[in-house]
Amino acid sequence: MTVQTTYRTCPRSGLQFEAQAESLMKINAVTAVVALLVGGLLAIGVVLTRWPAVHWLAADTFYMVLTAHGIDMLIFWIIFFEVAVLYFASSTLLRCRIATPKIAWAAYVLMLVGAVMNNVAVFQGESSVMMTSYVPMMAHWSFYLGIILFAVGALIACAVFFGTLVVAKREKTYEGSVPLVTFGATTAAIIAVFTLLSGAIILVPTFFQSIGLLDHVDPLIYRTIWWALGHSSQQINVAAHISIWYAVAAIAFGAKPMSERVSRGAFLLYILFLQLASAHHLLADPGISTEWKVVNTSYFMYFAVLASMIHALSIPGAMEVAQRAKGYNKGLFEWLRKAPWGNPTFSGVFIALVGFGFLGGISGVMMGTEQLNLLIHNTIYVPGHFHATVVIGTTLTFMALTYFLIPVLFKREMILPGLAKIQPYLFGFSMYFFSLVMMGAGTLGVSRRHWDMAFSGHALAYEWPGAAYLMMGLVGISGIVAIVGGAAYVLITVGSVFFGKKLDAGAVSPRFTPVSRAAPTAAAQTYGSAGFVAPGTFVLAMFFLVSFVLYYFVNWKYLSQLWGLS
Repeated sequence: MTVQTTYRTCPRSGLQFEAQAESLMKINAVTAVVALLVGGLLAIGVVLTRWPAVHWLAADTFYMVLTAHGIDMLIFWIIFFEVAVLYFASSTLLRCRIATPKIAWAAYVLMLVGAVMNNVAVFQGESSVMMTSYVPMMAHWSFYLGIILFAVGALIACAVFFGTLVVAKREKTYEGSVPLVTFGATTAAIIAVFTLLSGAIILVPTFFQSIGLLDHVDPLIYRTIWWALGHSSQQINVAAHISIWYAVAAIAFGAKPMSERVSRGAFLLYILFLQLASAHHLLADPGISTEWKVVNTSYFMYFAVLASMIHALSIPGAMEVAQRAKGYNKGLFEWLRKAPWGNPTFSGVFIALVGFGFLGGISGVMMGTEQLNLLIHNTIYVPGHFHATVVIGTTLTFMALTYFLIPVLFKREMILPGLAKIQPYLFGFSMYFFSLVMMGAGTLGVSRRHWDMAFSGHALAYEWPGAAYLMMGLVGISGIVAIVGGAAYVLITVGSVFFGKKLDAGAVSPRFTPVSRAAPTAAAQTYGSAGFVAPGTFVLAMFFLVSFVLYYFVNWKYLSQLWGLS
């Protein structure tokens, strides 16, 4: 029996939105922004406490705020938004009805109840265990139940996404293979299933311990399985935001991948190998064999790095080829100079792409090397790295996509367009600096988790070199600037959704218009020089390679100076 539904054709983008899917995208995206707002407000307390000259919050309040900040930002904000992206990549891009809309709404309710329950548990002051919630330190039972409910809801949302792909195939809403963006979203959903099931495997017994049904959960087993949730959550983000980068390249330039087959192969490498990066959190754990550590953090993880290198060439390369086709052929970088830098959708994505690669990528590979990891394990370098990946890479990308969705999905004109143009620069570059100085302080050894870097008044008090205090002060300053940039995003998006001028919704029809098979494109060998179709991108890639080699060498040199050899 065919479900009766309607399809709205957006007059600004040509995209078709099925009514139920459109509502689900809106509610998940709005809830995500609310979680971002809560996490952003909590970030004020975190950065002003880690700033030594201010040191705002008392220890118990700091750990409570840090716990809620980490979970709201790394789990609730991002996964709510990713569910909206999954529905967009399936229903909208494939122009089909969403599978089982009632179940999709049930998934949203579970996620919302879980997120609220978890936050209430933290703010009641009984669950300041931080995001990792390592046993045997126990939180209130509702802390664990909240995350479990959220994870179950997110798993159901992934099932709805897969079901929608089946609906599209069965009802023949597209020809040939699914679009590359949908393929990337499928990669994200597959990784999400692995990630969320890993969380359930370890958090369910931990919940049983919190209510007295189990006496003990082994700490080493907990850490090992938990990081399959904690770090692999970022691998969902990587697949999702890279899919969005491909989408924005098409939106901003009409760009097509340089080789779609190669890009799809890179996404497949993500499915097989990307989660292995979780191991870098366990390299100092004595209970795990050296063989396991070496295999996970070297031979296998290199395949995930290869996949990222492919995307790093393919996405800006596609932009360059499209720009050169329009006549921007002068020199290596006219295509980049003449890009639409005033469009926050493009500027946000490009700032995210560069920051994710240079700051997040290089530092991540360094941290994933067993010997070098010992330099920065459990220092503030670690959050410096994941702010480069999760915040610069994923959050800024989601912000950029929102600027496209406000008129297209929410049918509203964006308010404060001047502020919207500078918001990606304000947020992105302040976060660049924030991540850099945090990694610098971590290189000097500043601890990751302690609220007072100097352990003032304690027997273990330690006087750091002046550079460490300077860098942590810069962490506070740049963090506040980044929070202002995030607040600007919330102001623009919430203000536009509720107060922006209403735009033409477009024609509504009971039938979808099938996605036609893409016409074959001519080879791009006519652009570029010296045999390169994208010479500017190639030069940028070489610059990245040199930066990576130099940074890698510096860290090995630093490691070699920690002990003398006779």
